[in-house]
Amino acid sequence: MPHPFTLTQLSYFQAVARHESMTEAAARLNVSQSAVSTAMAQLERALGVQLFIRQRNRSVVLSAAGRRLAADVGVFLEHADALRESAQGVGESLSGPLSVGIFAPIAPFRLPHILAEFEARYPHVHVQFLEADLATLQKALYAGECEMALTYALGLGPGFETRLVDTIAPHVLVAADHPAAGRSAPVHLRDFASEPMIQLALPYSQQYYEEVFRAAGVTPYIRHRFYGYETVRSFVGQGHGYTVLNQRVAATTSAGGSTAALGIADDVPGIDVVLAWPERARLTRRAQAFAEVCEGLYRAIRPDAG
Repeated sequence: MPHPFTLTQLSYFQAVARHESMTEAAARLNVSQSAVSTAMAQLERALGVQLFIRQRNRSVVLSAAGRRLAADVGVFLEHADALRESAQGVGESLSGPLSVGIFAPIAPFRLPHILAEFEARYPHVHVQFLEADLATLQKALYAGECEMALTYALGLGPGFETRLVDTIAPHVLVAADHPAAGRSAPVHLRDFASEPMIQLALPYSQQYYEEVFRAAGVTPYIRHRFYGYETVRSFVGQGHGYTVLNQRVAATTSAGGSTAALGIADDVPGIDVVLAWPERARLTRRAQAFAEVCEGLYRAIRPDAG
């Protein structure tokens, strides 16, 4: 018995549901608005339900039936894509688009190397990145805007599968002329308790750093809070205080100051870097290949300390 709908109709429906606008969906799909409107009308007739509630401002909201369909259509289309890839044969070179989310603070450190290796292996896969905070990445994964995300395992809600890529220990960062800068032995956080701290205050990251200090039994004197990773490093490099970070980069900051990284002797938690995707989703071969490259290279690429 033939199905009453087509993959094209379901793809159009997914776009309209995501953008809550047939005009915006048509623009993203690079088709006419009339084509989208016609396809949605045909899909509603075929299923015998109203999928959208049209608004006066030309936007749309999902009906109850539309919400149920939206919850399943992404998985259905992913299976269809996997079926196409399987039919083409595993021996064929991978091609097509791949959308990957990346947590903004970790994007500059290893991702350029990973992308270079991935493009060398799979030159016909076009990778697009969404650089964002953790909350935005989770929404993008749920909405199907990204197939997977490279992120910290902080604050991930239910409904995600994860694959551990690396665990990164925290370190103390001080100015190059700080009295402790020349020390080779790990330091205790209590040694800095009276000094001003420059805290990276991104959502979830801030809670993690607070957990690090709790584990060490220390209450830091926080002088400044910033959302920018390089802003924090630049303030430290200019002698305004110390900080605790995870990613190690070159000693020179964008503001011209120099820093030194010191290991931590206290028993404090590291931070997990993971690949995450919705638990009901079946990864395409493109995404699986990207995950394999990430796992193979992430631990091997160690940025310069400082």
